[in-house]
Amino acid sequence: MKAEAFSPDSSGKGLHTANGSNPEKIVHSSVVSIHPLGPCLRKNMYNGYIRILLNCVAFAICFSEKKLFSLLYFISFVCDALDGWFARKFNQVSTFGAVLDMVTDRISTACLLVILSQVYRPGLVFLSLLALDIASHWLQMYSTFLVGKASHKDVKDNTNWLFKAYYGNKMFMCYCCASCEALYITLFLLAKNQTENMKDVLMDAARESLLQCVLLALLLFGWAIKQSVNFIQMKTAADLCVLYDINKKQKP
Repeated sequence: MKAEAFSPDSSGKGLHTANGSNPEKIVHSSVVSIHPLGPCLRKNMYNGYIRILLNCVAFAICFSEKKLFSLLYFISFVCDALDGWFARKFNQVSTFGAVLDMVTDRISTACLLVILSQVYRPGLVFLSLLALDIASHWLQMYSTFLVGKASHKDVKDNTNWLFKAYYGNKMFMCYCCASCEALYITLFLLAKNQTENMKDVLMDAARESLLQCVLLALLLFGWAIKQSVNFIQMKTAADLCVLYDINKKQKP
């Protein structure tokens, strides 16, 4: 922006630019154009805020209204899938939106895993899954910034075929993520008390009908791939962090 020269007003009441405009108006318009809340109030961000609200309501009633909880959680998951589409449609892709989306994903999944750890025995299984989920995504994001990549989904230089297939094919990634969340919701709905054995519950559900058996098998397959990717992601990201430290120490 071209610099403006200010001169005293002939009336002695203030300053004016060389072209006669009031500098207070210029400053005011500049402040409005870079308002810090601007990125938080874009149209596509409303979808993210709706997700947060849905999750808050869902977890508040999870034990008293299990079916309503599952419905609200599922709607929130669908909103997650629509976030990127809305952002691209309105040309409002932002770093804040991407971070908000990932944080909402991780918190909602973490809360559901904590609930399942209180319903099933051994609860350590679900707490371990929670630890793996957070650690893998945190390390992946941190290593992404260290190597200077724009997105944590950029894995073109990775040599693991499963890792590249997961992030390289949106439909495949969507299937794995949806299977994981659907399996957790199914387990929650199948539990009748707070001392359930997960293996017994799944076996009983599979015996009820062939359709349920097939659906559970598909969910378990997608869930297993997702956990494998999480482990690979954690290991790969940790290696990148170590390599970064080694290269930093070798520099003169």
